[in-house]
This record gives sequence, structure tokens and C-alpha cells, in this order.
Amino acid sequence: MEPIAYVNGAFVPLSEAKVSILDRGFLFADGIYEVAAVLDGKLIDNASHLARLQRSVGEITLALPESLERIQEIQKELVKRNSVANGLVYLEVTRGADSGRDFVFPKNDVKPTLVMFTSEKDIVNAPSARTGISVITVPDIRWARRDIKSVALLAQVLAKQAAAEAKAGEAWMIEDGKVTEGGSSSCFILTQDDVIVTRQNGNEILPGCTRKAVVKLAEERQLRIEERAFSVEEALAAKEAFITSASLFVQAVVSIDGKKVGDGKPGLMTNRLREIYVDFARATAV
Repeated sequence: MEPIAYVNGAFVPLSEAKVSILDRGFLFADGIYEVAAVLDGKLIDNASHLARLQRSVGEITLALPESLERIQEIQKELVKRNSVANGLVYLEVTRGADSGRDFVFPKNDVKPTLVMFTSEKDIVNAPSARTGISVITVPDIRWARRDIKSVALLAQVLAKQAAAEAKAGEAWMIEDGKVTEGGSSSCFILTQDDVIVTRQNGNEILPGCTRKAVVKLAEERQLRIEERAFSVEEALAAKEAFITSASLFVQAVVSIDGKKVGDGKPGLMTNRLREIYVDFARATAV
């Protein structure tokens, strides 16, 4: 059966899911997106994703065409219609399609575009969860409001392509000698004295939903957390390194630019945090 997508109020076959070439998301990247994980047929940590969606659209003065409650209903319906057991739900909202190409916001009553689709992915049992991944470092060339989950992802595309060409699993972006974040992930290290370090939230990084949950879960277990910037050199000297994201949960990083982190294998803390997060995800799924 062909996958089903959602486009502006209608559930349609994916091959028929289309928007106008005048859509401002296509012309100007004037839009916001979110990606929520699905585990055992249920949405993971979705309240956090919807809250971030609402914040992001607010930062660019874009009104949601549906309530958050209705958006979650649509997400659930897509999961059901596509029989997704484990995978992802992608959501995008743009400022809509105007009558022409004008940089300023539309003056007439243009309704925002809302599209969603699903994909299958077995996040829990991914082979990389057992082996860890390598990362490369690239300059962070993005704009100054990375806290907004904009669909303008060209810098991340180039970073991810560089990683793929290097046969690495992710790219860490570097600015002023410090790690900002991954191409599609938040970055962590575990120091030699067992302190979990991740960059503090601010305009420099996206406030990761999985990052937020992992930090909270670690604090609840009285693990030591420091929210600050760290360098690649500090990461290479660390016991462990890992990334978090909706599509990876907690993923060990075993090498950076070809140099091993720790013993070059997923560490005990990383594995523990992954198990804790998966238990949390299952217990709170909707």
C-alpha cells in the first residue's frame, strides 16, 4: 500500500502530496519543521516537540493553521494509516503560497501550509547503537538564530554530505574553537571525572528535545551535569562522547576526525543513558 501523507487538511497518497511552487517554504525557506519519533506505534516525547514548534513559529511571527491538539491528532492518524510501528513523523509549516515572489510577508489572507508524512526506522535496534559512530568536524557556517527550527538547512546538508563522503555517521560543527552541535543532533561528552557536559541552550544551538529529556533524566539520577561549551580537544580527552536526537535517541560517538574517543567503543554511561531514555520513551509515549 502506498504511504499516506497529510497536506493542508487532506490525507492523500504520498505520490499525490504537492504544494505550490509559490509556497514561501520552497522560495524562501520561510517555514518551521519538527520530527517526532514513533516507538511501538506511539509518539515519543511529543509534547516537547509541539512546544518547540509553537516557540519556533512564534519567533518568526507565523501562525499555526491548526491547534497543537489537532496537529497531534493528525500525527497519530498518520501513524495509524501508515501502520508505523517504529519510525518518524515529519511535520512542516510554512507561511503559505502568495500570488508572486515577494520577500515581505503576504499582505492578503494567505493560509499557512501544513504538511506531514511518516517514515519507518527501527531506532532502538539500529546497529550503530551497538557499535557507535564516527564523526568529523566542520566549520559552523549557519545563521545566528539556530534556536529556531527553520527549514533552511543547506549548511547542515553540506555538513552531512561531508560526513557521508568521509564514511562518518555525523558532522560536529565548530565555531570559535568550540563544538556547537551536530548536523542533526546535540553533542555530549563524559569527562574523566564523570561529568556529563553539553553546550548550554542559546541562539547558537537548537534546543534539542531529546537533549532536554536526557539532561533531566540524568539530573533525576543525581548524575553530574555541566551545561557549557567544550572543544574537540576536550572531547578527545574524554571518557565518552555521544549525541542525542529524535531519530537516534542516545548514540555513542567512538571517534572524532579519525581519533578514538576512550577505547573506541560505546561507553558504560552512554549505554546506561540510552537504556534510561528508551524506558522513559516507552513509559510516556502517546
